[in-house]
Amino acid sequence: MSPSVAVAANPCCRFLSRCSSRKPCYISALKPLAVSSLSHHEKQQSSIYRSSSWLRSAAFKKLSTAPKINRRAFSDLATCAEFVQDDLESRKATGVSAAAAIAVKPSVEETCISSNVRPERIYVTSVNPLEVERIQEERCTAEFGIENSRSSTAASSRKEETPLEKEAWKLLRAAVVNYCGSPIGTVAANDPSDGTPLNYDQVFIRDFVPSALAFMLRGETEIVRNFLLHILQLQSWEKTVDCYSPGQGLMPASFKVRTVPLDGNNEAVEEVLDPDFGESAIGRVAPVDSGLWWIILLRAYGRITGDFALQERVDVQTGIKLILKLCLADGFDMFPTLLVTDGSCMIDRRMGIHGHPLEIQALFYSALRCAREMLIVDDGSMNLMRAVNSRLSALAFHIREYYWVDMRKLNEIYRYKTEEYSHDAVNKFNIYPEQIPSWLVDWMPDQGGFLIGNLQPAHMDFRFFSLGNLWAIVTSLTTPEQAESILNLIETKWDDIMGKMPMKICFPALEYEEWRIITGSDPKNTPWSYHNGGSWPTLLWQFTVACIKMGRPDLASRAVEVAEKRISKDRWPEYYDTKTARFIGKQARLYQTWSIAGYLVAKSLLENPELATILTCEEDLALMEGCSCPLSASPRRKCSRNAMRTRILV
Repeated sequence: MSPSVAVAANPCCRFLSRCSSRKPCYISALKPLAVSSLSHHEKQQSSIYRSSSWLRSAAFKKLSTAPKINRRAFSDLATCAEFVQDDLESRKATGVSAAAAIAVKPSVEETCISSNVRPERIYVTSVNPLEVERIQEERCTAEFGIENSRSSTAASSRKEETPLEKEAWKLLRAAVVNYCGSPIGTVAANDPSDGTPLNYDQVFIRDFVPSALAFMLRGETEIVRNFLLHILQLQSWEKTVDCYSPGQGLMPASFKVRTVPLDGNNEAVEEVLDPDFGESAIGRVAPVDSGLWWIILLRAYGRITGDFALQERVDVQTGIKLILKLCLADGFDMFPTLLVTDGSCMIDRRMGIHGHPLEIQALFYSALRCAREMLIVDDGSMNLMRAVNSRLSALAFHIREYYWVDMRKLNEIYRYKTEEYSHDAVNKFNIYPEQIPSWLVDWMPDQGGFLIGNLQPAHMDFRFFSLGNLWAIVTSLTTPEQAESILNLIETKWDDIMGKMPMKICFPALEYEEWRIITGSDPKNTPWSYHNGGSWPTLLWQFTVACIKMGRPDLASRAVEVAEKRISKDRWPEYYDTKTARFIGKQARLYQTWSIAGYLVAKSLLENPELATILTCEEDLALMEGCSCPLSASPRRKCSRNAMRTRILV
């Protein structure tokens, strides 16, 4: 097959992206939904694309000639409304149809993308991506000055590194994976004494996020750019598990760089990317959070480098749209939350989180907020933008109203009537008061609260899940009062949630018969171990971002000081066991990369707290104005923020 030909036939179920010194890097076989590799402006000037006749298709012409729009003006709905009014006039003048102008006020009916919308099909030629990236990087550097003032300030004001920080950086650099001579990610763990690494020698999407942040905060951005683009190439592959293909837009959980013999020549070798979309994972679960983390990291990269041209590339815009369409697709669910299986996020084993786990909802909300900033609004994306705005409103209200618990809310649940059948039912999910666990009654502080782990009909998971609550603070999924209450709870229950090593992935652990039924007697998730109440040092960086956002860096500093006492002596383990995290995890990998990177990110942000804004989202009051909820007898009546405040705030 000639590398200059785009193949329209469906490929077989598994492919490898190749690179060798004897021929250019390319995806060995491309499906019709592959993506372009240049931005709007670059594509028009590149002779590579002008020489390809198939680029003159109507769909591609529409994308390539689309007017440049400042999509960052859409970070709030009020600005969006102003743009639409101005844009309608410009469309009339230029002859572009104004019929598809984006609707600003979202509605409940628009929270999903219609399944009958014809998907855009964009192709990529088999060109050398490294050479293209080199050209693009020169252009971006000239236009934006990739090391912008914020990262330069952080680098210049960096204090002298402590011995612990020097050790951490040495270990992090040793974990870097190269592909075609360029850094592309970091392995999950890099313990030289481990003879059976399993899949810990792969680059995981979620695991690389703190590594990427650590490098970017230090002014080293090449590895992050390479990672974002190569993951994007893997997104377009055909994914098949037992003759079934999951939805388009799914990002892999991980990938591995392999060295294989070059085709037709046993003496030469080449490097290939071998991704895992869940077909090799324990339990064969799809990595729902991978695409969400990719969008979050893409936005952070643009904010810290100023390289917004990367976000505007056609292939990157298409990747964002594919992820959003996959998440916003119509289904049977009655709620704005994402319905997922057990094990589809950081907790990737059976732990009773199937349904609507908080971690996925917080990441989903964050990805929607980030995507809304980065999407270029044109005729092809207006419906998508409308759906994003509408889903954000509904999701924010749903989580704030129904996931929140404090002493007042617990007392309300304790007095619930059941079997209510009406639009104005108080106990909308038919929760039985007997579900309130006895431990929670005594554990809940008077001045504090948190978001529960899951909500389904007749079921509330009252466990405290750290990542979901922390990321809800970071992205303003909670109200400011709720965010403050979560940190108050963590401070009050410090010994339970932090213990001897920050911090618990969830509290409390499942024990006895509950553990046997919910986990299936999982020997790795025994009580107070691994995902079942284990302590994970990587959560330090999320905790630090949340504390800085809420003006409580003292809490983050306290947690970092606790970790510094033993994490290096313990050889940077993946997790800790026992109720107070006294033991290294019985199956924990040592020199775990995201434990190392999480510590470095926490230290860097505490030194330069203003850089936490690359990850945070401020509360958008306009979002709540479009919320529709059953606060009165009419379930379709618009709710105001004032009405909601009386219901959900502490």
